[in-house]
Amino acid sequence: MERRSFVRSAGLAGVLAAGAAPAIVHAQAAVRWRIASSFPKSLDTIYGAAEVFAKKMGELSGGKFQVTVHAAGELMPAFGVVDGVQNGTVEACHTVPYYFFGKDETFALGAAIPFGLNSRQMSAWMFEGNGLKLMREFYAGYNMINFPCGNTGAQMAGWYRKEIKSVADIKGLKFRVGGFAGKVIERMGGVPQNIPGGEIYQALEKGTIDAAEWIGPYDDLKLGFNKVAPHYYYPGWWEGGPQIDLFINQKAYSALSAEYKAMVEAAAAVAHIDMQAKYDARNPGALKQLVGSGTKLARFPKDVMELAFKESMALYSELSAKNPRWKKVYEDFATFRRDENLWFRFAEASFDDFMQAQKL
Repeated sequence: MERRSFVRSAGLAGVLAAGAAPAIVHAQAAVRWRIASSFPKSLDTIYGAAEVFAKKMGELSGGKFQVTVHAAGELMPAFGVVDGVQNGTVEACHTVPYYFFGKDETFALGAAIPFGLNSRQMSAWMFEGNGLKLMREFYAGYNMINFPCGNTGAQMAGWYRKEIKSVADIKGLKFRVGGFAGKVIERMGGVPQNIPGGEIYQALEKGTIDAAEWIGPYDDLKLGFNKVAPHYYYPGWWEGGPQIDLFINQKAYSALSAEYKAMVEAAAAVAHIDMQAKYDARNPGALKQLVGSGTKLARFPKDVMELAFKESMALYSELSAKNPRWKKVYEDFATFRRDENLWFRFAEASFDDFMQAQKL
């Protein structure tokens, strides 16, 4: 059988299992890509997903497809990576789409919006719903294609220098909050600040900001936020399941062979699963360590949650009325969210509720 026909009929996985990989790999031209990350190397879990992708590409290609990962600031600023991919300065970047909601609010739907989807629901929308199709149609306008490449799972609500007792304490609060959530905080009377992860500690320590959220216990402990803000709140209602993406320049991706494209898809999927597995495994111990060292752990007051939900829904209605790109994606997203929450209420939520009440 001619090699390319065999690959199409058996699939890459079957070819690799059959030991035919060397023939395919040797037929491919060598490729070198650079990935610009929005994260510092010190955050080994979220930054590390790009390294997982790079390593897997090397393994799948027999070393023919080499990818190097560059931390925020090495090639370009953390929030400049999408421009870098769009104009072809780098072949790819690893980032959170909602960082770029200033270009168009629709970016946020590719990552997380307040009171959106949890991580499993997000993956379901992307891979089995219309999420990947709709977001790729949108990203095509920016000369790039996306591959889901990580999810942190539900996040914490961050670190506060002073206690949050009610909605009144949000008024005037200078709060570092990632991306799109700042629009809701602003409607609640807060003052959102969009600061890269590597710069948060200094701003919080100096009092330039009053509060900051990042991801969760594992990364927050590494960044030392507990040393400068004692109050740690949950849940991060703006990030129930934020997806991190690998954005690839469309010309660079189109130039790849079918086999290399299949490897990109497979390597991104491995990194996607790997990131959340690491966070789920590492966050429990980090949370124990934080609480043991004096961190004051608390749930957001009910009135804060209710106002945040009300303002989020109002914002989405307003955006749908003025941004047709947002409306097209959000309507599908919202329908999927409704059905997923109905299902999760019966199975996942009831199981979790029972288990978390047990003494284990």
